[in-house]
Amino acid sequence: MSQLDQLTKRQRSVYDFIRDKIQNRGYGPTVREIGEKFKIKSPNGVMCHLRALEKKGLITREPNMSRAIQLASREEEQSGLPLVGRVAAGVMHEAIEQENCIDFGEMFAQKNQFVLEVSGDSMIEAQIADGDFVVIKKQKVASPGQMVVAQTDDGEATLKYWWPEKNRIRLQPANSSMEPIFVRDARVLGIVVGVVRQM
Repeated sequence: MSQLDQLTKRQRSVYDFIRDKIQNRGYGPTVREIGEKFKIKSPNGVMCHLRALEKKGLITREPNMSRAIQLASREEEQSGLPLVGRVAAGVMHEAIEQENCIDFGEMFAQKNQFVLEVSGDSMIEAQIADGDFVVIKKQKVASPGQMVVAQTDDGEATLKYWWPEKNRIRLQPANSSMEPIFVRDARVLGIVVGVVRQM
């Protein structure tokens, strides 16, 4: 019997909700979001479900962090794509078939990484367009000028360049028609390490 088979119907629903948020949004839900989703009025009621999921080895939680729910293990292994040769983007040359394989899983699917779909064109001058997927390495700090996913006080996450200033943080778009966002406080969810575009 698998760990998932040992869950009650409600625990499975909560687990599926957490997994969906982490995989599709990039970070887990808050206790309040879980409570609102399942109409659980008491935060303690939500915590009971989280403790049960943690005890059964399906999630891990960092103390004193509201969104620090993580999946305990990767459920799906990713396989590679065949590298069949090279194609000219400059001078023409013969495309020669090869037997190698490029495993994008090895490149991107690390345990400390996640993917977000880009919405909007604020990073278009950094060659990141609406509908692209950015690969994010989870970390809580960033150097000035790094491209990050930052979360503001109101819970919104945004993809921008990270520029801490004297009494504020400037979240700088890569679009000359857009103004930067200035916030008093924000936290780094991770830095961009890759971009994937589906044509």
